[in-house]
Amino acid sequence: MEAAPLYLTIFIILFLLISTLKIHRRRLSLPPGPTPLPFVGNLFQGSFKLYESYHKLYKQYGPVFTVWLGSSPVVVLCGYSVVKDALVNYSHQFSDRGPLPITQRLSNGKGIIGTNGELWRHTRRFAVTTLRNFGMGKKSMEQRVQEEAKHLMKAIEATCGKAVNPQETIGCAVNNVINLVVFGKRWDYKDKKFLKLLNITNNLFNFIRAPLGVAYVAFESIMKHLPGRHQKIFQECEYMKSFIKEQIESHKKTINVNSPRDFIDCFLIRASKENEMNCKEFNDHNLTIVAFELFTAGTETTSNTLQFSLLLMIQYPHIQEMIQKEIDTVIGPTRLPGISDRSQMPYTNAVLHEIMRYIDVVPMALPHQVSEDTFFRGFMIPKGTTIFPLIGSVLADPDCWKTPYDFDPENFLDQNGLFCIQDAWMPFSAGKRICPGEGLARMEIFLFLTALLQKFTFKLANPSDTFDLRSLRRAFRRKGLSYQLRAYPRT
Repeated sequence: MEAAPLYLTIFIILFLLISTLKIHRRRLSLPPGPTPLPFVGNLFQGSFKLYESYHKLYKQYGPVFTVWLGSSPVVVLCGYSVVKDALVNYSHQFSDRGPLPITQRLSNGKGIIGTNGELWRHTRRFAVTTLRNFGMGKKSMEQRVQEEAKHLMKAIEATCGKAVNPQETIGCAVNNVINLVVFGKRWDYKDKKFLKLLNITNNLFNFIRAPLGVAYVAFESIMKHLPGRHQKIFQECEYMKSFIKEQIESHKKTINVNSPRDFIDCFLIRASKENEMNCKEFNDHNLTIVAFELFTAGTETTSNTLQFSLLLMIQYPHIQEMIQKEIDTVIGPTRLPGISDRSQMPYTNAVLHEIMRYIDVVPMALPHQVSEDTFFRGFMIPKGTTIFPLIGSVLADPDCWKTPYDFDPENFLDQNGLFCIQDAWMPFSAGKRICPGEGLARMEIFLFLTALLQKFTFKLANPSDTFDLRSLRRAFRRKGLSYQLRAYPRT
């Protein structure tokens, strides 16, 4: 009986020694970085919050360094020059998607976000083309967003200046644009099923951002078998996918191949053509996952950007007033804003670009993976190594921005007050893996925000409230954003 604890101790020591030797051997072929601990890597050394701790690691190891998530190495890229070099100049080597355990469990090897190879190329090309050309002689994407903006303004007007949390209302508006595109219909903001699907989306992204989500990524082989809140979230996502499957079956019964109503119709029509060629990409399973990705990813980041935009308008009332003056001059009080107005509104355009730079919704981007042994910036990175391009380090690169750490629209204005884009502005990433919904997201942010500021002035729910934007931004990245405001009709 006494020998059992001794054998266990010896086994643990041997396990730790072998793990340490394996990691040490692999470290010799990777860029430098902090020394990892056996099994947990650098998880308890701040590496799971790279968007907050990268400055220190950058200063110590340079713009290319390695951290360990559990027993898996991750090469981190920092700063505009390095990130652009990898994603654009070395796009062939750096464009594969890295491991995404949560996405892989949800998609089972389908969709756009977590796939590689021919499946990814064909599906992404179809999705981007369909989203860009959607309408086919009917309502344009711009008209769809403008119509939803009317519903959003009506919902805001109904608050009658009372203190409200804008999260749910804005989420409904943004999600309805996706609903119109994918399912061909919109839901009322009080519809219970609609709100349940939105809640599932919020729960999923809060899980991904939280330490529990990081632990799942690092220790997936263990975590997927353990009980906990994450299992409930996966169950909720299965409910959403079941809803999407019902929509697909309903579309099959009512589809008109000569007049597609939405993304699902377009996919089904393409699938019927590709069946003769035995094409593997266009099937119901892949359609379900692509629709799931559009529904979730197409809602969360854009709605969060709009929520933070209103918060910034409250914090900087003089900026809110200057945008409203430009709206009054270019658009007037009655006509809905249109995309063609954007080029005539340099200050508003600068503010919106600065908002997307400053809040940095996805600071770490999604992981990439090198497709072959690659010599990059003095290091030989082995094939299959996971890469984290820190988009946040680009959007706050002191070599590229006048005021990298503060909110300042002057970052996008020249000496004459005209809008000027900056090369380091890449909130949607860059290269072959750039966000396929960038065009739609930018359109929504401009049309929704200008429509709201045309009709309302936004203020704090309580004049005595104070908040620190930097603290809110850090909290927002971990658990989302929640606050209250009041909307007052403009006279």
